[in-house]
Amino acid sequence: MPSTVPRHGGNLSQEAARLGLRPERLLDASASLVPFTTPRPLRLALHQAVHGRALRDYPDRSQAELRHAIAAWHSVMPEAVLPGNGAAELFTWAARDAAAAGVSALPQPGFADYARALHCWDATSVPVSLPLVWPDPIDPHPFPIGSKSLERASAVWITNPHNPTGQLWSRDSLQPLLARHALVICDEAFLPLLPQGESQSLIPLVAQHPNLVVIRSLTKLFAIAGLRLGYAIAAPERLQRWSAWRDPWPVNGLALAAGTAVMADAQGLRRWQARVQRWVQQEGAWMRAQLQQLPGLDPRPSHANYLLLEGERSLLELRERVARRGVLLRDCRSFDGLGERWLRIGLQSRRGNRRIVRALRQELGV
Repeated sequence: MPSTVPRHGGNLSQEAARLGLRPERLLDASASLVPFTTPRPLRLALHQAVHGRALRDYPDRSQAELRHAIAAWHSVMPEAVLPGNGAAELFTWAARDAAAAGVSALPQPGFADYARALHCWDATSVPVSLPLVWPDPIDPHPFPIGSKSLERASAVWITNPHNPTGQLWSRDSLQPLLARHALVICDEAFLPLLPQGESQSLIPLVAQHPNLVVIRSLTKLFAIAGLRLGYAIAAPERLQRWSAWRDPWPVNGLALAAGTAVMADAQGLRRWQARVQRWVQQEGAWMRAQLQQLPGLDPRPSHANYLLLEGERSLLELRERVARRGVLLRDCRSFDGLGERWLRIGLQSRRGNRRIVRALRQELGV
């Protein structure tokens, strides 16, 4: 088993080398990306960019076209949008503001990259425990952490839907945080994939709340992790400050072309989101029902395109045996508050999900 725990899923090349398998033989369910071929307008934009001037010319430092496309989709001012080299780059600048604000509260178990970003600025953070039992996801859940647990925090980091649990927090339960904290950072990377997701977004609150930052990623929705593209929506003054801190060309020309193509095509984007959301709803229910039939495993309810799985004992050996069969599952030890008894499974196509279930059944002897 690996000696170190990856902070992220999607370590396909490293795992293939470790297992002695070709990458194309592996089904990577450790990353949570849509299983579809990227939209045709995105592929066409990349083709035109490669055969045009995008590789030769320096990219537009203002990212004007992409900012306007994102702003139009979300009905915000272009000045309130800042594209980034993936959401991870934007977490780094959000963390610099959080460090200046004071103590950051990090709900746990939670995504490890927030702590990474805060560490860049020697920021102080406190873990705040989330319950590890919750109801089935019929409706969005109220945010379960009360004001007393957050009273030390000047900044609060939220993931909606939460990663790794898949819980969708309601906007109404999150809004009171804006009156109590100097800074609220909400990571909505997976929100567009959820059937009820956009109705719970905090983006409509940004114009009235300069202490709110919402960060999105196009990686999950379009399965373009290799392009590195995300964006922040926040007060223009904050984003101007971030722009002065960052490298001169943080978003490359190919990413700008691809992002603009899909975000400016409002009709196509609505169709794509509807397709993705149907997949999440159908495959999430099917996959959880299959996993519930396996002995010693408890798949937790989820709104998102991933399922958190608890075992009666350590699941590390099971994960390794399944990996030897060509199926990668997410080791959850990088999520503070979880340990060896937990795995996360990213939903795949029905064929891929059957392959995951088959590998688990074979290794569990059922």
